[in-house]
Amino acid sequence: MSATRFAEPAASLPMGVSVITAGDIERSGAVTVNEAISKLLGVPARLDTSGGNNYTLDLRGFGETANSNQVVIVDGLRLNEGDFSVAGLSSIPVESIERIEVLRGNGAVLYGEGATGGVIVVTTKAGSGAQRRNAVQVYGATGSNGLRDLRATAVLNAGNWSLDVAADDRRSDNHRANFASVNQGLAVTAQWSNDWLRAGLRSGRNDQHSGLPGSLSTAQYAANPWQADPSRPSALTDDGNVTKDHAGVFVEADLANWNLVAETNQRTKKYMSLQFGSMYGYDVDSSNTSLRARHEAALGIGGLALVLGYDQDDWKRRLTAAAFTPIGTVADVKSEAYYLKSDLTLAETGTRLSAGWRSSVMSKHEGASVSALNETQDAWELGVSQPLYPGLTAYARWGNSFRLANVDEFSFTAPGVAIQAQTSNDLELGGRWALKSSKVSLRWYRSDLTNEIGYDPSANGPFGPGSGANINYDPTRREGLEVDVRQAVSTALDLSLNAAFRQATFQSGPHSGKTVPLVPTQTLSFHTNWRPLAGHSLDAGVMWVSEQHPGGDFANGFKIPAYTTVDVRYAYQYQQAEFALGITNLLNTSYYSQAYLNFLGTDVGIYPEAGRTVTASLRLKF
Repeated sequence: MSATRFAEPAASLPMGVSVITAGDIERSGAVTVNEAISKLLGVPARLDTSGGNNYTLDLRGFGETANSNQVVIVDGLRLNEGDFSVAGLSSIPVESIERIEVLRGNGAVLYGEGATGGVIVVTTKAGSGAQRRNAVQVYGATGSNGLRDLRATAVLNAGNWSLDVAADDRRSDNHRANFASVNQGLAVTAQWSNDWLRAGLRSGRNDQHSGLPGSLSTAQYAANPWQADPSRPSALTDDGNVTKDHAGVFVEADLANWNLVAETNQRTKKYMSLQFGSMYGYDVDSSNTSLRARHEAALGIGGLALVLGYDQDDWKRRLTAAAFTPIGTVADVKSEAYYLKSDLTLAETGTRLSAGWRSSVMSKHEGASVSALNETQDAWELGVSQPLYPGLTAYARWGNSFRLANVDEFSFTAPGVAIQAQTSNDLELGGRWALKSSKVSLRWYRSDLTNEIGYDPSANGPFGPGSGANINYDPTRREGLEVDVRQAVSTALDLSLNAAFRQATFQSGPHSGKTVPLVPTQTLSFHTNWRPLAGHSLDAGVMWVSEQHPGGDFANGFKIPAYTTVDVRYAYQYQQAEFALGITNLLNTSYYSQAYLNFLGTDVGIYPEAGRTVTASLRLKF
């Protein structure tokens, strides 16, 4: 695994890490990274209101601000934005993925701001650097709601050179009026490698277009969950378009006992939408540079691994069209950080002692705001893991994490009120047990947050008393228990279970004792893969999500009902061809995962999920 920014075995890590492989994704039939993480790890996911196939994942109960409290990394490129925009995991060609690693909890030392909830690390087949043979894979699917899905990947090797290409084109009418979407992507990586050096260039583009049907009231949802918002005619024509381009250079070298990595990436995003009859658009230019080194040394008492790193990020947004904000307003975010992490493994007992520290200098500006943020924040962590007997390891981790308000948050506050930095004191205790056919991990965590940043619709804001604003909450706490079980019952049957029990509560103030909105207190996911005969495979999954409160409902007066979904997929492999039939939401459950309290606080705006959908596919490998 490489969630620690370098490849190393996961068995002794003093932290909880879950891994999804390319084979897991293929067998499940997941079409996006978001779907794979939600289905296979039981992570709650909410339909993103910007359309398309993107979902907001919530690793540890942050609700509306989940995207700002977890970091997303793809082949070293940080995808988090400097505003409210969602990191677009659905734009990654799913066929190109080698593995997905989900680091639960505080990842601030290695990944910086906004990593209190965890880190999602996606490594593509090209990014893994593994030596592979020449290969071509083609996938085609058709299904409910006008689905047409085409994907292709190719690997070309010639001596020390290799070229990876991944392309996809997914089109669907989706399950609501004016919700049709088109997603097209292309990624190319060229690299040269030998036994100690790897260097390459990567580039890619993704285009997404989606209708925006808006939310439905409770009565409208009950009458017809597939309609667009009937209260406004523009819901039948509103849409959004986003184009993303990225390019990067990377070098990795093994010299003696040092592993050295240098990479720099450039990313642009152009967004344009028609909403409520008005155009809104912006351009984003982003760059990041990472230099890091890992050194291993043998000491008299054991082995020492030392990681040193430097990260530099620069993000700039320029508004190109807006109804109420001056055109040309510029927002920018800059950060520079140094970090150090050491791990000492005692030879006699196998005890692993870990310590880390990071210092980040950040500045954030927004053209329409008289305020700005210029701060230095430090993060630290201490960890220990101890083998108890073969296959069983216990660990503990303690540290702190932080984030500053994004440019949309600190520019929309009560007049004259500045948002303070959010900090969190994080503690985790866990254990993992691995036998030949069984793997079990158990994690308990607690994060006590000071000055948590979020939106309160009843706060005094720029438009007057009670008009809503971004604020610092009174103290909050995230606490929970996570259980993961993997069991190979036989050579033909695999089972997995993911359960999570979480509490996200206000500890004091006017909402004391209340649950943070959009956080289900329990989730349960069960998954099985059965191979009854050679070439035949049946994959099935059940996910249950408990009730939760809609966004903005700090009084906990409304509830999003609990729901259960069942997915099945049958596949038949004949030589180089795989034929598959998948059914999502087999029981045709009517449910929704995303809803917000309306501005009067008398009803909720609901974003319905799809009913039963059927997909037939053909995959060819050469």
